Amino acid sequence: MFGRRLGHKLSPAKLGRLETLLPRLRVPAGPLGDLKALFARPVSAVWLEIGFGGGEHLVLQAERHPDIGLIGCEPFINGAAKALQVIEERGLDNIRIHDGDAVDLLQRLPQASLARAFLLYPDPWPKRRHNKRRFVSPERLDMLAHALRPASEFRFASDIDDYVAWTLRAVAAAPAFDWPAERADDWRLPYDGWQPTRYEKKAIREGRRSSYLRFIRR
Repeated sequence: MFGRRLGHKLSPAKLGRLETLLPRLRVPAGPLGDLKALFARPVSAVWLEIGFGGGEHLVLQAERHPDIGLIGCEPFINGAAKALQVIEERGLDNIRIHDGDAVDLLQRLPQASLARAFLLYPDPWPKRRHNKRRFVSPERLDMLAHALRPASEFRFASDIDDYVAWTLRAVAAAPAFDWPAERADDWRLPYDGWQPTRYEKKAIREGRRSSYLRFIRR
C-alpha cells in the first residue's frame, strides 16, 4: 500500500507502545505456517483487515468475535499507535499487527489460511495517473484469493463511486470470486452489525453515500 509512514508527532505513551507492545504483536518476518499459531490462545479461524486506519473496525471485530484471530495491516505509524492504545486498554489478545505493506504479508500467507478479509475505505487515489496505486488490482486479487479458503468472504466498502466501479470490474474479471448481490440493497445497506468508521462519518457529512460489497471466494 502506498501512503505516509508517519503523520503528526506521537505522545510518549504511544511511542512507548510502539517500542514495547508492537514487537510482541507484530506478525513475524519470513514464511508463515499455521496462522492460528500466531495467537496466544486457540482461535477457530483467522480474518485479515487491509489498511485498518485507527483500528476502530479491527478492535470491534476482535471484541465481537473473541474466538477469531484478527490480523491487521497498516503502514501508517499513527494509525498503528492508536490501535495499540485501544488493544492494550481493552486487554485484547486476538489481534496481530503487520505494520508494513499488505502485499508483503499477502505474499507470505499460506494457501486457504484466511476465513475473511476486509478492505474498508481504502485510499481512492482519485487522480487518473495514480489509479494504479489502488490496492485492488488483478495481481493483488490473485494473492488474496490464494490466501482465502473456499466460500470465505472478501468485504470492500467505499464512498468513492469510481473506486467501487473499478473494484466491481476487477473482481468480475477475477476467476476466483463471485459477487452474490441480487438487489440494490445488497450493496447499499451496511453489513450486519456494522458500526460506521470515521471515514464513513466524514463521507456522510460531505454528502457521499457508501457502497458495501461482499465477494465470495469460489
